[in-house]
Order: sequence, then structure tokens, then C-alpha cells
Amino acid sequence: MPNAHIKKNDLVYVITGKDRGKTGKVLKVFVDKNRAIVEGLNFIQKHTRANPQKNVKGGILPKEASIHVSNLMVVCKRCNKHARTGITRMQDGHKARVCKNCNELLDQ
Repeated sequence: MPNAHIKKNDLVYVITGKDRGKTGKVLKVFVDKNRAIVEGLNFIQKHTRANPQKNVKGGILPKEASIHVSNLMVVCKRCNKHARTGITRMQDGHKARVCKNCNELLDQ
């Protein structure tokens, strides 16, 4: 299984596509597909049928679609810029992500 540089609840910056330049919080990551759903970005129109039993109205609803993780960069909290991520080994042997700009830990 590939190791993704994007994790849930990360603040990410979109580097290409129709939402280029926008930032948002990651809601879900699909590691096997290398895709992530970002809050408030990449909206599609979902056609839904009305279902009175489940209290669902029919119509065209906006919904967030997934974005490929190669089009996303993590926003560093310290330098407040989008940055590449690296991996460093901690004193206790665990791996942690770091910002390549300022060497700040991204994982707490």
C-alpha cells in the first residue's frame, strides 16, 4: 500500500485544476486510489431521486468530489505556506512528516 503525504484534517493547497490556488481541509483520504476529498473544493452536481421514507428531497445537489493527491500540497502551520513534505525518524523510532521549507513537524 502506498504511503500518502496527505492525511485527514490536513490543511491543503490545490496546485492545479479548476480550484487552483484554493485551500481547504481534508475530509477523507482514499490511499488505495491516491485521492482525497477536500472540504469546499471540486464540487460536482449529484442528481438525486426523492425518497419520502428517508426524508430526502430530489433534485440536483452540489457535492465534493475527490482530487488526486499529486494536485495537493500540505500547508505548513509555522511558515504558513504550501510546502513539500519529507519524512524524518524520531528519537523513539517513529516516522513523522516535516515541512521541507522550515523543518517543522507536521505530525503531532
